[in-house]
Amino acid sequence: MFHLLDIARPLSFPLEADNEMVMQLLAALILTILIEYGVLWMLLERRKKVLLSSIAVNVLTNVPLNLYVMLVNDSMGDILIGEAVVFLVEALWYWFFTRNLKLAAIYSFLCNAISFLIGLLLSYAYVFMADYF
Repeated sequence: MFHLLDIARPLSFPLEADNEMVMQLLAALILTILIEYGVLWMLLERRKKVLLSSIAVNVLTNVPLNLYVMLVNDSMGDILIGEAVVFLVEALWYWFFTRNLKLAAIYSFLCNAISFLIGLLLSYAYVFMADYF
């Protein structure tokens, strides 16, 4: 799952969704969907029900986890726990559509690991570039 960590942004109360937060959530969601759809495609998954279901499950898992990271806690430990929960939810989701537990676990693990690592790299690149530009 792709994350946009905004570690420089202070948390203020009462919590309000501003345009920047909404744009970050949308960017993270869209990138996650594109990355994970691409991973499934590279794994030679061609069933429309599986590919389209990947979009739905990412809406259900990406937005809540990113809201938690943005508003409550952005520690790497909590992010990894959240990713483990997302892995389990998405593995069950893929099992429902594939009826193959091993395949569902592979799909969920690879999709989430790859999108998480890409997100981590992009987050660090964003922080690095913000410091120098």
